[in-house]
Amino acid sequence: MGTADRDYFRDEAARYAGGGRPPMPPVSKFLFIANIVIFVVDWLFLNQKITEWGAFAPESAFGEGRVWELVSFQFLHANPAHILFNSIGLYFFAPWLENWWGSKRFAAFYLLCGAAGALFYTLLSTIGIVSAGGYLVGASAGIYGCLIGAAVIDPNAQVHLLFPPITLTIRKFALLLMGLALVVIAGDLIVHNKEMFENSGGEAGHLGGAILGFLLTRFPALLGKRTMAVAAEEDKILRPKEFKRKPRQKSKLRPRTHLDIATSNEVDRILDKINKEGMQSLTSEEQAILKEAGESRKDR
Repeated sequence: MGTADRDYFRDEAARYAGGGRPPMPPVSKFLFIANIVIFVVDWLFLNQKITEWGAFAPESAFGEGRVWELVSFQFLHANPAHILFNSIGLYFFAPWLENWWGSKRFAAFYLLCGAAGALFYTLLSTIGIVSAGGYLVGASAGIYGCLIGAAVIDPNAQVHLLFPPITLTIRKFALLLMGLALVVIAGDLIVHNKEMFENSGGEAGHLGGAILGFLLTRFPALLGKRTMAVAAEEDKILRPKEFKRKPRQKSKLRPRTHLDIATSNEVDRILDKINKEGMQSLTSEEQAILKEAGESRKDR
């Protein structure tokens, strides 16, 4: 079950829907702009000299000590269609994960997923599963990490595709792309037709980013982020003594067993934040407060 599957979250999301898409958070905005600027400068003015310097290849990255290629290749793109589709992916999925992780952890998450794509490609090309001898460029591995992370956080969120014009849950969309990657890799392994399955190395990179994205989102403590269970336990609000029921005292009204006045005000603040910035903008502490509020409402 994803974070947003809880009844209270669904109720409040429906209640506070609307308000437009919030601005891109800082790291997502930087990645979005940097990719486009580097591509334009490299293609129009430098005859792809930046791509020659920063593209990832196992032979140069590890054989020649050019380890920066694990990061630099993530900001390079092969052609206009490549940068277009990756920019769309960044725009939709990166802010979701940045709001969940926080900017600093998201920067680490994104770059690690990208590097995992390069390493997974290296592994599969070394053991002969995908064609060796090529190089990697593109933000796709990091973006696939974001996609899978979003599918873990809120698997039932809707994705509206322009072509074909259908609507899928983000979990089904992620599984569809993972299945496509596996088909291309299997085709390269079985048929050895580089023209038909020429992007098998790229798909290996996609899978590598997706695998690490799943692991880091499923186990956020790996990047120092508290899980929901830990946050709920550590962030419990102690009720003042005057709100406690006196022994043997009967009351005609059932007391609010979990929420005090301060907590109620905090819930109102969080709901306002949902209205302005969306569910994905909540911190783990705020999510824990909403969870506790929802459970309290069910008990009444």
